[in-house]
Parts: sequence; C-alpha cells; structure tokens
Amino acid sequence: MKLGYNTNGLAFHRWDDAIRLLAETGYQSVAITVDHYCLNPFASDLPQQLEKMQTLLNQYQLSSVIETGARFLLNPHAKHEPTLVSPSPAERATRIDFLKRCIDLAAVLHSDAVSFWAGQLKQDLSREDALARLAEGCREVIDYAAEKQVRLAFEPEPGMLIETLHDFEELTQLVNHPCFGLTVDIGHLQCMGETPISQFIQPWGDRIFNIHIEDMLYGAHDHLRFGEGEIDFVDVMAGLRKINYSDGIHVELSRHSHIAPDVLRESYAFLQQLSKED
Repeated sequence: MKLGYNTNGLAFHRWDDAIRLLAETGYQSVAITVDHYCLNPFASDLPQQLEKMQTLLNQYQLSSVIETGARFLLNPHAKHEPTLVSPSPAERATRIDFLKRCIDLAAVLHSDAVSFWAGQLKQDLSREDALARLAEGCREVIDYAAEKQVRLAFEPEPGMLIETLHDFEELTQLVNHPCFGLTVDIGHLQCMGETPISQFIQPWGDRIFNIHIEDMLYGAHDHLRFGEGEIDFVDVMAGLRKINYSDGIHVELSRHSHIAPDVLRESYAFLQQLSKED
C-alpha cells in the first residue's frame, strides 16, 4: 500500500507547496482534487500547471489519483452540482464533460484512477429510473476512459444515490467494465454500518482501485482525525492485506486545511505505525 493524502486537505496551500509537503513527510501518493486552485481543467494556464505537476510527481516519485469532488467548481451556487443524476440532460452533460476532462488529466499524469460518485437525487424519481439515469452517464464516461486507458473508481457516498457497497453492486447490474471499479472510503463504511469493514471489502478485492481513509462514527458523515472515531483500523489493515491491496490509501480530511501541516504529520505517523503493526 502507498500512503497518501488528498489535496483537498491542504486547501490553503499553493498546490505545488502541498505536493512538496506531502513528499517531505513521507507520503508516496497524492489524491489530487481538481479545483479552482489545482489543475482546474477550465483554466487558461492548464498546460503549464499540468507540466509542473508532472515534474513534481516525477521528482518525488509520487503516484496519483484524480479526485472529482470539488465543492463549487461547476456551480458557484450549489455544492457538488450538477451531477450524473441531475434533472436536466444539460446539467448531466456538464458533469460528464468535467469527468472526461479529468480523465484527460489522469492519462497525462499516468494516474492510478479517476475517482467520482453519483450525486444526490433532488427530484421525485423512482430508484429504478434514477439508477438507469446514472448508468447512462457512467457508460459514456467509461467508454471515454477505456479509450484513454484510464481506470475509474466509483465512490459510494452517504447521502447520494449510491451510498453503500450494496448499492454499488446494484449499479454493476447495469454497468460493468474492467476499467470500472471502486473508491472505498473507510469512514463511509463505518458511517453506513458496513462493518466489520474487512468482511465488506473482501468480495470487492479486485475492483478496489483507490482508498480514502479517516476516522468516523456510525451514523455521522463527519471526517475525523485518527483516534476521534470508532473505526477498528487493525481490522481494516487486515482486510486490505487479505485482498493484497497495493494502490494508494489516501487520508481525506478536507475540513482540516487550517491545520494541515500538523494533521498531515500525525496522520502519516498513525498509518505508518499501523502498517508496521500489520
């Protein structure tokens, strides 16, 4: 496993400084949240940013994942909107276009995967119809990713149409492709009661392309520092070892950017010690 950190937890740092800080701490991977301040795919200087990112990743020998969870990049008025389940075709097309641009970034950077999620269903629609809508958008994104030889990692997210691994299984009945796998957020499993976590991830071993990790409490979708929640991390590491997981395991603490250097170091120390015990 490659210990990593998400740039959304360093929102008050220049992104190049954030990369250096991660590498200097000892992290081997970075989850790059594409946002206004980092690899904005609509920015006029994107080619220059991308070249600089390539240089830094190579210099520090960092793996990467492209994350698509920027809060207000596509809509300044509504968090995470539009999505693949938004009401209008035009809204869904905006999200699909964004995901394709992120796939382009991943192809250039040779990233391990592009991570994305369903979105919240904000209209009265049957689950069957909502899943069909989501599947339609996923298929278009998957086709594009397959052409670019980029893996997609779908993240079940509390409060969204696909919240759990069971929900993801439902989606795979409609959408299935070798490049279409999972981002498993360890905290989300705890939040949604998918425990013991090791047992829930085991059936998906060959489909897990990306891991998010933090502490969390059952029933409360709040990303916490290690030791502040209820997660049995010994069980988590045992489960990841059992499925021979070897890709990035990225700390996701987006609400801790104001104390990022401290949280960055303590998180690394916690995970490193856990790996040694493992």
